[in-house]
Amino acid sequence: MNQSFADLSPERLRALLHQMMLIRAFEEAAEQLYLQGLIHGTMHLSVGQEASAVGACAALRPTDYILSTHRGHGHCIAKGARVDLMMAEFFGKETGYCRGRGGSMHMADVDTGNLGANGIVAGGVPMAAGVGLSIRMQQQDRVVLVFFGDGATNEGAFHESLNLAAIWNLPVIYFCENNQYAMSMAIARASKVEKLSDRACAYGIPGVTVDGNDLLAVYCATKEAVERARSGGGPTLIEAQTYRWKGHSKSDKQRYRTKEEVKAWQERDPIARLAQKMLEASLLTEADLQHLQARVDEEIAAAVAFAKASPEPDPATIFEGVYA
Repeated sequence: MNQSFADLSPERLRALLHQMMLIRAFEEAAEQLYLQGLIHGTMHLSVGQEASAVGACAALRPTDYILSTHRGHGHCIAKGARVDLMMAEFFGKETGYCRGRGGSMHMADVDTGNLGANGIVAGGVPMAAGVGLSIRMQQQDRVVLVFFGDGATNEGAFHESLNLAAIWNLPVIYFCENNQYAMSMAIARASKVEKLSDRACAYGIPGVTVDGNDLLAVYCATKEAVERARSGGGPTLIEAQTYRWKGHSKSDKQRYRTKEEVKAWQERDPIARLAQKMLEASLLTEADLQHLQARVDEEIAAAVAFAKASPEPDPATIFEGVYA
C-alpha cells in the first residue's frame, strides 16, 4: 500500500472519510433545524475541523477514553456515537444520550468511551489528568485523549494538568484543536509562541504541531502519542492547526475576521483533500463517493425522523440525576 496512507487499509480510509462526511452533514442539518426553531439554546459547530476529530479518534482503541468540549459533536461521532441518539439529544428528547438534559454542549456516551463534553473553557483538561490517574491506579491498558481549543491553553487549569500528568507519567494525550480563534480573540493576539505545542517543553514532554486539516497527519501524530502513553512514556501535547468555517456560536456576527480569510481556509477543506488523495491513488471512485454521500444523507434523514418522533421527557423526572 502507498506509504502516504500510513497503516490504514482502503476499507478503513473509506470508513474514516464516511465519518468526516457524517460529522459535517450532522452539523449542517442541526444548523438548519435550529433556524427552523426545532432546536433550542445554542450550538457550537465544528464544520471545517472534521479531520482533527476523526484522525485523532482513529488512533484510539474502542476501550480508550476521550473528553470533549462545547464544540464536540465531531468528537462524539468520531468515537462511535449514534447520530440518531445525538439528534434526539439536540431536540431535548427522552431518547437522547443524556435523556435530553445535556443538549449540544454536554453530550456523553460512556459506552463508546466518550466521558462527556462541557461548556467550560479548559474544563476537560484537568479531568483528563484524573482519568489518567484512574487508569494508572487500576492498571488498565487504556489511554485518555482530551480535546480542547487554543483558548484553553491560556487557562491555569491547562498548566496544572499538564504539569501533574508529566510528573506522574500519566497516559494522557492533550489534543489542542487550534482553530485560530478563542471566541473572537485571534491566537496571534493571545499567545507569543508561534506553535502552541512549544509549551510542552515547559513540562518535559513531547510537543508536536500538525496540519489539522490533513487526516493522515493527525492520525500519525496521535498514534505515536497513544503508543507512548500506553507504554508508560507519559503524556504528549498535540496541536492540530485547523479552522472553523462557522461562527463561535449561533450568536456570533463574525466581525473579527474577513470573508477572504474564511474562503482561504475553506479551500483547504479536509474532506475534499482526503477524497481527492484517495481518488488519485485509485482507492476510491467517483461512484464510491456518490454512494458515501447518499448513505450519509439517509443516516441524517433517519436521525432527524427518529428525533422528531421521540417523546419529550416527563416533567416529573426533572430532578432525576440532580440529587443522589
